Amino acid sequence: MLSSRTPPTASEQHDRMTKTPIPKLVTSLAVPTVFAQLVTMIYNTADTYFVSQINESASGAVGVSFSLMAVIQAVAGGIGMGGGNLISIYLGAKKDEDAKKTASSAFFSSLLAGFLILAVGLIFLSPMMRLFGATKTILPYAVSYSRYILFSAPFFCASFILNNILRSEGQATLSTIGLCAGGLLNIPLDPLFIHRFEMGIAGAALATMISQMVSFFILLVFFFRGRSVIRLHPRYISKKASDYFLILKVGFPTICRQGMASLSTSLLNGAAGVYGDAAVAAVTIANKIYMLVRNLIIGIGQGFQPVAGYNFGAGIRKRVKSSFAFSCLCGTVLTTVIGALVFWRAEAVMAWFIDVPEVIEIGSLALRFACSVMPLLAFSTLVNQLYQCLGFTVIAAILASCRQGICFIPLILLLPAHLGLTGIQAAQPGADLLTFLLSVPFAVLFFRKFLKRAKNNPAL
Repeated sequence: MLSSRTPPTASEQHDRMTKTPIPKLVTSLAVPTVFAQLVTMIYNTADTYFVSQINESASGAVGVSFSLMAVIQAVAGGIGMGGGNLISIYLGAKKDEDAKKTASSAFFSSLLAGFLILAVGLIFLSPMMRLFGATKTILPYAVSYSRYILFSAPFFCASFILNNILRSEGQATLSTIGLCAGGLLNIPLDPLFIHRFEMGIAGAALATMISQMVSFFILLVFFFRGRSVIRLHPRYISKKASDYFLILKVGFPTICRQGMASLSTSLLNGAAGVYGDAAVAAVTIANKIYMLVRNLIIGIGQGFQPVAGYNFGAGIRKRVKSSFAFSCLCGTVLTTVIGALVFWRAEAVMAWFIDVPEVIEIGSLALRFACSVMPLLAFSTLVNQLYQCLGFTVIAAILASCRQGICFIPLILLLPAHLGLTGIQAAQPGADLLTFLLSVPFAVLFFRKFLKRAKNNPAL
């Protein structure tokens, strides 16, 4: 049924993105992306839940492997977010041919990048896991889990690009269908492979790989059946190095964000490893829960970004400002409510994943620290996404590097030396607080100065 629906023309989509009332438009785009983020995090959390039933070392291995996943996400995100944000701006400015060229170049580049990650990762898998913070007892589990994650890299990278192309043109529902189909499949596959087929932690990774392959093929079908305004074809692939540089330039903040996420996770695992596998497992589980909330905000931002991009490209400054304010309000209300609930029931939330008193105790305090700054996440995240989607690369890269780099790295190196394990638990929330404080002047700068460039976009 979905495949038979007539897609909007570029002109119709332009009118929709520049004339629909902001609350209605942002909501229509954000609800599917928030739902997609929710499903993605649910199946990632399901991985953690089922793996945690094996033992503490296996649970810690998921945290160690997250550094590898962050590297893959950095590559996919750099190409996908760079290409997607440019496509929104091009479509807003009615430069349809440039949008097609960017989309096709980004898609085929992502496939190549995914295969390169696979090849290099398999060669250096064990030393890479040790570098990411695996202890002797965690290493075998981390290697087993990460091997399948590497095999999924080409599909993940390409899916990320397809998803961003659809979102960039305002087709958030289609992108959600593709992502959620794979994500929902992952949940029953986890216990099937882990327990029924007795594959252990490798079964969880295999379930993730299959789910990402399914998402990739569903998203690809939408393009083959003409559901997208953008057409993908090898003839549209750019032969100019400057076009790829522009994609990476706009996507550079995402590369910074995810690259810093890989580094920070390695440092966090290394610091927690001093206190044993229980500490590594505790911060892994607590961070998964924390990321669930943060990814909901990213989902709101992913609905907001095409609106900002279209209207910035079209020179309609008022709608850019209104979409940012509305998204911030929705995100702050959401994070405040969730933060209060999780703070109140932190032990119960941790106990749902693992029945080890030491892990629950360590993780509960980490969760409560995180909940105390959750209401600040929406503003700082959306300021970063605002700068990135409009092509202000340098500032966007700085803001993207704050949370898990500029602010986090000094804290994770200094706090444990003075506060011990408490310093490890408080490092990420402390970095989030500092990131919020740094975001405030950048938000003021944008609306007082940079928004006036709406008819002369620096990315173009």
